[in-house]
Amino acid sequence: MRLFGRKGADEEAGDGIAEFWAWWQESRPGLDSLVANGEVEGLEERLAPAVAAIHPGLVWEVAPGKEAAHALVVTAAGDAELRSLAHRWVKAAPPSDMLWEFHPSRQANPQAMELTLDVGGFEFALDKLMLGLRVPRDQPRVDVSAYHPIFGELDEDTRMEATLLALDWLLGEDDVARWVGEITPATFQPIDSVAAVHLPAVVADLASGYAEEEWVLLEGQTGSGAPLVATARHPLRPVDYPLFDQHIEITLPYTHRDENGLPVGDSLTALRDFEERLAARLLKLRDDAVLAAHLSAEGHRIIHVYADPTGDAAIHAKELIVSWEEGEPRVDVAADPSWSAVVAFLT
Repeated sequence: MRLFGRKGADEEAGDGIAEFWAWWQESRPGLDSLVANGEVEGLEERLAPAVAAIHPGLVWEVAPGKEAAHALVVTAAGDAELRSLAHRWVKAAPPSDMLWEFHPSRQANPQAMELTLDVGGFEFALDKLMLGLRVPRDQPRVDVSAYHPIFGELDEDTRMEATLLALDWLLGEDDVARWVGEITPATFQPIDSVAAVHLPAVVADLASGYAEEEWVLLEGQTGSGAPLVATARHPLRPVDYPLFDQHIEITLPYTHRDENGLPVGDSLTALRDFEERLAARLLKLRDDAVLAAHLSAEGHRIIHVYADPTGDAAIHAKELIVSWEEGEPRVDVAADPSWSAVVAFLT
């Protein structure tokens, strides 16, 4: 049995997580009875308003569990602004038991190829889904063109909805966000397409090439046309750090620069020393913060750190800049769940 809630309006995130879990504990006997008897409408009547009270943009579903009989999933459904809220919801969840487990994103279903769903009055069976797969050179993603015999009977939005659901079943929602790039539902079977059952193996092979930490060096220009040099973590994806929705921007002015405004000499040495000390602090905070990228241009080094706002990363950053001697350093801290400040570096 699989139950889906509807995504609500985009409103400001609520703070009702504690209230939800208090309600859950009080309502368990009734909910257990409803799910045991397959009373879908009754379960929806109870769960839908409780989840919406946390935030109306969250999506819920009840699915088969991995260890427990059932899994309650409360997910942001791809909305980056709500991802951390869903993960904080599950962080506050009670321990799993034989009947219930909890997840902040849709999980891969081991029986995915046996599933059939009614889509627009047609049978959407995953064992008939064919995928054209393309891995762009030196890119940590696979582009997917999906074909099913019923797609010719469906409108474009419904084809995409069915495709996204199938990918979530095959890989799990988070791995879709990590590894799947362009998604194209097709009304004709792609050349060299393979059965959908092979997608997890293709993604696992792709992921194995990015098991170690990597950084890339990038060059570009500022808005005014000045040269810019940046270094960014690669791959860089918010889904890998779902609780890190606090952006910490450290700005260090430097005095020794070349004709392009880039650091040289003593300034370059000082910047490297600062980043080594910052890295040492972040290493101690590995569960609370990550260095995402840094860039240099026009006499300034800007360092982008993302952190769990309940941790101490911002305090450490403010302590570190006290020792900076070249100009007036600055630390700016703001909420940024979609990582918009580093959108140019996202994979």
